[in-house]
Amino acid sequence: MPANLNDYFNKKNNNSSGDNGGNEPPRINFKKPKMPDGMGKIGTLAYVIIAIIAVIAITQPFVIINSGEVGIKSTAGKYESNPMQPGFHFFIPFIQKVIVVDTRVRLINYTSGEDMGENARLISGGTTGIIRKNSISVLDARNLPVSIDITVQYRLNPENAPQTIAAWGLSWENKIVDPVVRDVVRSIAGKYTAEELPTRRNEIATQIDQGIRKDIDAQPNRPVELLTVQLREIILPEKVKEQIERVQIAKQEAERTKYEVERANQEALKKAALAEGTAKAAIIEAQGKADAVKIEADAQAYANKEVAKSLDSNLLNLKQIETQGKFNEALRENKDAKIFLTPGGAVPNIWVDTKDKARQSAVETTR
Repeated sequence: MPANLNDYFNKKNNNSSGDNGGNEPPRINFKKPKMPDGMGKIGTLAYVIIAIIAVIAITQPFVIINSGEVGIKSTAGKYESNPMQPGFHFFIPFIQKVIVVDTRVRLINYTSGEDMGENARLISGGTTGIIRKNSISVLDARNLPVSIDITVQYRLNPENAPQTIAAWGLSWENKIVDPVVRDVVRSIAGKYTAEELPTRRNEIATQIDQGIRKDIDAQPNRPVELLTVQLREIILPEKVKEQIERVQIAKQEAERTKYEVERANQEALKKAALAEGTAKAAIIEAQGKADAVKIEADAQAYANKEVAKSLDSNLLNLKQIETQGKFNEALRENKDAKIFLTPGGAVPNIWVDTKDKARQSAVETTR
């Protein structure tokens, strides 16, 4: 390119200097610019770099994989068996393709909310992995309709992610997890009647967890890691709910009656215990009084016995002499007194003063 420009300017100078005739004005001689050596090579390199940058910007032959994700590279439509770990990776455009899949914990909420549709949908930008579906409809042992709300936590197995995507596609959870959950819940809940479901809730929840875990782990290459299964609510038909409420009310009434009977029994036992205590106290008190009387009688008898032991013939004679002496004194003062004699004893004679008319009459009447 610089060589052509030099020839051009040389020709232009020669033509302008040789043409002097006519009325044409004199031409100005332009001096060709001097191009630096190697300028053409630099320009070509710049064009090449720009073209490469444009191709990279259009095709983007690289991918950035974040934590909690793995990349699945396919070459000519064939998936590679080893997943691409988090980081910066290159691939060949138009020949290779990288699919980034999420391996973080995901949830399926089977719920009866008004805003829930039958088709699964992701919320919060589609990256949090929260899927909401309608409650699972179940027929109980008597073919009554029952709805069950349940939450399942799981994650894609990152080691076998390429095989899982190759076999099930990107909607793998709707093909693996959802059918298994529905089938197990319907199979287990269908064994019980609607009335039994709430009363045996813990047992049913354990069976559902074990059943889902068993079926998920039995899938080829173990595509899913099941974390938890939570039975949240059992929604019964209105008639069944009313019947259960009536049964509960009857049970509560029976419990209340039983409590009242037990309370009455306790009160009766309490009163009986008080009466028995009172009777025992009276018996103890009476026994105490009787014992006191007996002790007093025994003491008196003992005293009498001791007194009797002390009375001998000499003492009796002395007493008789003393009494006779008193009578003799009385007879000296009351010569008209009548004396009645009683045989033996410490006081053998009784005398009556006949000067007392009333006493004399009483004596005579008695005689």
